Amino acid sequence: MKNAHQDGRVLDVTLAAAVTSGQVVTQGRLLGIAVTNGAVGDTIAVHVEGVFRLPKLPAAVINTGDPVTWDINPGRVIVTGATSGDVENFGYAVASAASGTNEVLVRLCPGAGVPASGA
Repeated sequence: MKNAHQDGRVLDVTLAAAVTSGQVVTQGRLLGIAVTNGAVGDTIAVHVEGVFRLPKLPAAVINTGDPVTWDINPGRVIVTGATSGDVENFGYAVASAASGTNEVLVRLCPGAGVPASGA
């Protein structure tokens, strides 16, 4: 195919903030996981599809299949609609995560994230 550019599961992005490998990178609707460390202005690869273990609001109860929202500051998953966040519905939980736990397994859905109003 002459017009194919790349597979799309991993994208190159220019960083607006420094990141460490495994951290979440957001730009508008794009939410991905950094493959490598990078400084402001660096172009790095980010995974935008797949299942990743992400930090979550410890008080949140997230059930398998629940849509999730990313809260940029302090950098954690919250339940979509429960509290305000920055990138809504960027994926869904593939396993339940009870109150008191600090992580949740999330399936990223490329292009599904919607910046919250005013974000």
